[in-house]
Amino acid sequence: MAPVIEIVSDRVTLGEGPHWDEPTQTLYYVDIFGQAIHKYVPSTNTHTKVVIEGGPVTMVIPVEGTADKFLISIGRKLVIVTWDGISDKISDSELLIEVENKAGYFNNRFNDGKADPSGRLWAGTMGPEPEIGKLEKEKGALYTLVGKHQVKTHLTKVSIANGLAWDLELKKMYYIDSPRRTVDEYDYNIEKGEICNRKVVFNLDVHNIPGVPDGMTMDTNGNLWVAVFDGGCLLHVNPRTSELLNTINFPARQITSAAFGGPNLDELYVTSAQLIVKGVKQPHPAGALFKVTGLGVKGYPSVKVKIP
Repeated sequence: MAPVIEIVSDRVTLGEGPHWDEPTQTLYYVDIFGQAIHKYVPSTNTHTKVVIEGGPVTMVIPVEGTADKFLISIGRKLVIVTWDGISDKISDSELLIEVENKAGYFNNRFNDGKADPSGRLWAGTMGPEPEIGKLEKEKGALYTLVGKHQVKTHLTKVSIANGLAWDLELKKMYYIDSPRRTVDEYDYNIEKGEICNRKVVFNLDVHNIPGVPDGMTMDTNGNLWVAVFDGGCLLHVNPRTSELLNTINFPARQITSAAFGGPNLDELYVTSAQLIVKGVKQPHPAGALFKVTGLGVKGYPSVKVKIP
């Protein structure tokens, strides 16, 4: 059976960071430039959102042990907000840390982040991009949150920190720095939260795939699903062999990320954007949230973040 793609939400400017909360069967994601957290409950087909003041919101991760607290990023800040999932305003916010608070880096921002299987936050930044395609490269970094108000730097000279995924069996972490047009693998120590030995496991240039890799997720077979911004597709990749297993094309060019969800974790929720590039607007349904079924694989639930 061929995969079926459905549109399940209205368009946003830059959808990103889908997180499937398994206990509540809820999908959270962000609209980065809309500065909003979105909540979608498939069982009731309800969609709510809250706009956050202060800058681009690029990730949303429920906090372990709470029902209404979320770790988000606002510009260069990591913040915990309290939201009931219904109201149009948050009820509380707490600053954890502001990174890269130095001359030459004030216009950086967080871009993507995710909790690893132990609940440890990994989050990365990018340099200024006043216009799509006009990026100040190698100004970002990749961090972990190691204390409530402390981060540890793992990578520097990052251009656009993006997709993250972990294979506990192989003790590997997969990571994307978008302009490299590669998916990279690192040896991964979950106890220490450390990575080493970078290796390219998939290269878009080798396969003549246009666009840049963005967010990604992993299925239970250990294969990756990689969103391609400006490529209009998801790539199904075996990182152990570098084989391209399948390509799923979407009716939107700017595909940004993916997360497995649904009662059986066999539905793939895919975010997209409708950014204007070189004066060209993206037509409907760009910016929509998509649901893909009939993939024949299952994924892992998203992991809540543990605050050290």
